[in-house]
Amino acid sequence: MFRSLGVRNYRIWFIGALVSNVGAWMQATAQNWVVLTELSDNDAVAVGVTMALQFGPQLLLVPLSGAVADRFDRRRVLFVTQSLLMLLALGLGLMLVFGHAELWHLYAFALGLGIVNAFDTPARQAFVSDLVSADQLSNAVALNSASFNSARLLGPAVAGLLIAAIGSGWVFVINSVSFIAMLLALALIRVRHRGAVAVSGGSQASQLVAGFRYVRRRHDLVVIMIMVFVIGAFGMNFPIYSSTMAVEFGRGAGEYGVLSSILAIGSLAGALMVARRPAARFRAVVTAAGGFGVSGTIAALMPTFWTFAISLVLLGYCTSTLLSTANGFVQTTSEPGMRGRVLSIYFAILMGGTPVGAPVVGAVADALGARWSLWTAALAGVVAFGVGLGWLIVGRRLRVHVHLGAAGHRRPRLTVTHAGRRHDDEDPAEQLETLTAPLSVLRRNPVILSEPSSAPQSGALSEGLTGPIGSIGAPGDDPEREEPGDRRGMP
Repeated sequence: MFRSLGVRNYRIWFIGALVSNVGAWMQATAQNWVVLTELSDNDAVAVGVTMALQFGPQLLLVPLSGAVADRFDRRRVLFVTQSLLMLLALGLGLMLVFGHAELWHLYAFALGLGIVNAFDTPARQAFVSDLVSADQLSNAVALNSASFNSARLLGPAVAGLLIAAIGSGWVFVINSVSFIAMLLALALIRVRHRGAVAVSGGSQASQLVAGFRYVRRRHDLVVIMIMVFVIGAFGMNFPIYSSTMAVEFGRGAGEYGVLSSILAIGSLAGALMVARRPAARFRAVVTAAGGFGVSGTIAALMPTFWTFAISLVLLGYCTSTLLSTANGFVQTTSEPGMRGRVLSIYFAILMGGTPVGAPVVGAVADALGARWSLWTAALAGVVAFGVGLGWLIVGRRLRVHVHLGAAGHRRPRLTVTHAGRRHDDEDPAEQLETLTAPLSVLRRNPVILSEPSSAPQSGALSEGLTGPIGSIGAPGDDPEREEPGDRRGMP
C-alpha cells in the first residue's frame, strides 16, 4: 500500500503536501463559513457563487494550463503557483483580522485562487510521474489522494476550533505559513525536467488541440469525464451541505468543522482501499457513482445532527473511491506526452462543473431547505451511474447469461460477459469474464504495465486478474476494437 514512500523524492513531496493540505482544508472551511455567517445572512447562494468563482477558471483556462504542465519544468511552475497561493491567503487573512473584508473581497480572492489553481492542479498531479517510476505511478496517485483526505480529516476540525477561539482571519494566516512546507519540499527534490521533451514539435495551437483530440478518441475517458462532471457539478458541493445542515440543526462553526472531518473519515478509507487494489477499473467508478446516489439519499433522510454526521462517512467513502479510481484510470492510461493536457481537461471538467451546479444547489437549499440539496446530490449520483452502466452495456456490448443447471445438481447462476468473449458449453471456469475484469481493449500505454508480483497499487488497467495485459495493437488502432477470442493475460 505504501511502496511509493520508499522513493526519496516522493517521500519528501508527500510530507510537504500533507502539511500544506492541512492548511488548505483549514482555509476552505473558514472561507465558506465566513461567506455564510460573517459576510452574508446565511445566504447559501453566496457560498455557491464563491465556489463558482473559485472553480470556474479551471474550465476556462484548460487550453493553457495543460500545455504549461506538459511544456515547462513542473517543479518551477509549482514554485510560482504555490508562492502565489501563499500570498493570496496571507492578504485575505490580514483583511479579515483587521476587519476590512467585505463580500466582494471574498469573491475576488476566490477568483484569484481559481486562476492560480487552474495552473497548479495539472502541474501538481502530473509532477508525481516525475518522482516515481512507471510501475509505482498508480500507487503514488492513490497515496496522493490518501494524503489529501488525511488532511481533510484534521484541517476542518482544527479550523472550526480556531474560528471559535481566535477568529476566521487567523485561519487564513496560518494556511499561508503552511505553504512553506511545500516550497521547502520542492527545493529539496531533485528531478530532471521532462515536460519540454513531452510536447516538443508543432505549434502551440496544435499542441493544445492534440490534447482534446486524444481525449475524443478515448471513449472510456469521455464517459469518465461525463460522470465526474455530473457528480462534481451537482453532487460534490459539500461546503453547502455541511454549512446549511449545521445551521438547520442549530449548530455553530465547531460542529460545522466536525462534519467536514467526519466526511474525511470515509474519504480516507476509500483512498486507502483504492491504493490496495491491483488496478483502477472502470467498473469501480460506475459502482462508486451508484453508491454516491444511495449515500446521498441516506444523508438526506437523517433526522438528527449526529445521525447525519455518521451518514457522511459513507458519502465520503463513495466520493473518494470514485475520484481516486477515476484519477488513477485517467493518469495511468494516458500517454506520458499527453498526461498534463489530459489531466487539465479532467480537472477542468471535474472542478469546472462547480460554477454550473453550486449556485443551483445553493438556490435549492435557500428555496426548499438544506435537505433538498442532498436530494440533488443523490440524483446526480444516479444519473452518473446510469451513464457509466449504459456505456458498459452499449460500448462493451455486455451480455447476460442465465444458467439454470440440471435439476437437483446446482443452483441457477447469472454471469455477464462482453462481446468477443466465448460463452458456449465449455467449462465456464475456463472462459468466464465478469465485470471485475479490467477492460483490456482500452489499453493505450503499455509502459505502465507492472509485474504481477509487484505490490498492490491503484493503476488503471495496470494489471489483469493474474498478470499484465499487453497492448492489442499499434498506437493508431481503434481503441474500441478487440479481436474475438483474444485472451492474452486472462485466466
